[in-house]
Amino acid sequence: MSPSIQEKIAQLQNRPGIYLIRDRLGRVIYVGKARSLARRVRSYFQPARYSQLDPKTRALVDSAADLECHTTRSEAEAVLLEGKLIKHYKPRYNILFRDDKRFLLLKLTCDPFPRFVLTRLEKPDGCRYFGPFPNAAALRNTLDYIRRTFHLRSCPPSEPGKSDYRHCHNDLLQHCAAPCVGRVTREEYARWVERACLLLEGKDEEALQEMETEMRHAAAAKDFERAAALRDALYDLRTTVKSSRQRFRRDMPVRAGSSEEIADLARALDLAHAPKVIEGFDISHIHGRHAVGSMVQFVAGRPARANYRHFIIRGDEGTSFTKDAGGLISSHPSLDAERLNDDVASIREIVGRRYARLLREKKPLPNLILIDGGKGQLHAALAALDALGARPAIAGLAKQDEEIFLPGKPEPIRLPSNAPALHLLQRVRDESHRFANSRHEAWRRKQIRNSILDDFPGIGEKRKQALLKRFGSVKLLRDAPVEAVMEVEGFGRASAEKLLRFLQKNGEAPARTQRPPRENDLRQRDGGA
Repeated sequence: MSPSIQEKIAQLQNRPGIYLIRDRLGRVIYVGKARSLARRVRSYFQPARYSQLDPKTRALVDSAADLECHTTRSEAEAVLLEGKLIKHYKPRYNILFRDDKRFLLLKLTCDPFPRFVLTRLEKPDGCRYFGPFPNAAALRNTLDYIRRTFHLRSCPPSEPGKSDYRHCHNDLLQHCAAPCVGRVTREEYARWVERACLLLEGKDEEALQEMETEMRHAAAAKDFERAAALRDALYDLRTTVKSSRQRFRRDMPVRAGSSEEIADLARALDLAHAPKVIEGFDISHIHGRHAVGSMVQFVAGRPARANYRHFIIRGDEGTSFTKDAGGLISSHPSLDAERLNDDVASIREIVGRRYARLLREKKPLPNLILIDGGKGQLHAALAALDALGARPAIAGLAKQDEEIFLPGKPEPIRLPSNAPALHLLQRVRDESHRFANSRHEAWRRKQIRNSILDDFPGIGEKRKQALLKRFGSVKLLRDAPVEAVMEVEGFGRASAEKLLRFLQKNGEAPARTQRPPRENDLRQRDGGA
């Protein structure tokens, strides 16, 4: 053993890391990792143990002329660095890692609607890469969780279309936002992708803490199956995030924290106090029919999913709100009721119903109300609040140019695209939109399963779903012209005429009619959020 190696061994610490052994020509002949560099390296060069070494290790020690050591933050990071150096130097005494196997990477494609894919080789293709990840099982489970939680697509085509949608069930399972058929805009999808990236990089610790809280609540409620599933998902996420945080270098701006977003929002909207509780509203319907409203709540910048609510739009009730002699809020049918089958009227209805109930139950109002829409939707919500005698802070966020409308201000506010306040408003708006669509899709699938169309010979689930998606109900389908039915994929003139004759002859079977879900049925937590 050379004096140089002796001096370096004396300076080693009991810390994890990797070590490189070089021969007399300076070539790296072995790369190893260690939980404790001092103990591991000394074990090679102790004279008392030399006779006990196997022939390969003895030959390695005899060839050693120099030693190079590097400490790491953890043993897992040492494993990653060891594999990378072995592939680079190809040392003659290393057997492990001498093949072409590599640790898994997570690649975010450059498609118009990006997707995450597993790969073992990083290429200069302009895509974003995460990893490498030594725990492949944890990474695969994490990828499944991210796809379900953020509704990201997993289909192979770079630009999926309607033909790909016909062969995919992820939308029905609420695992995908279905960008292939325009269910989500590119901007909304991009924000979900960015949130997934933040989680992978370990920069969204609050999401992990929220999962842990949900797991503890499930265990307290004796829902042990869900608690165990959350426990396993949380373990896999923490394992993956830990590896990603160690190795990933990011070249994009970091999202602001929730507290910074809330403070920036208070400044941008000129609010007297920081809006700790924000409630967002949105409407989902098919051609003005079967409308469903949603309300989501964010507390301290994070979703409070237990407080989400759905509303079935009553429409023809024209509900208005007044205070009785005792100061309580009551509702009654308006004399000039109109069919509330548009977004503006529906917003007025659900905002009035939501806050009439809170006032009646003497519960606090939110610090800020966010309406998905522009001036029309904002004025409708204001009308409902004025009828109740309540005026919390309120704003409208229009999708087209991300304009923020405020009461009493004729011109909208436009914040920079990287403004923390805008990011928070967009998350509230996107979540209310997703939540409205999720309940509406569930309702529509239930209607599809209970339809007179089942009695029409030769029709399958896909064509039945396409018909109800196009027309909204069997009644509207029965009254539609042949040409309109022919526009639905899978129908020619002969089949369209045959279907219409069948519906006109049989009518809608009352026994198969599906009632809309009652509002009480919908006051439940959305497990796919």
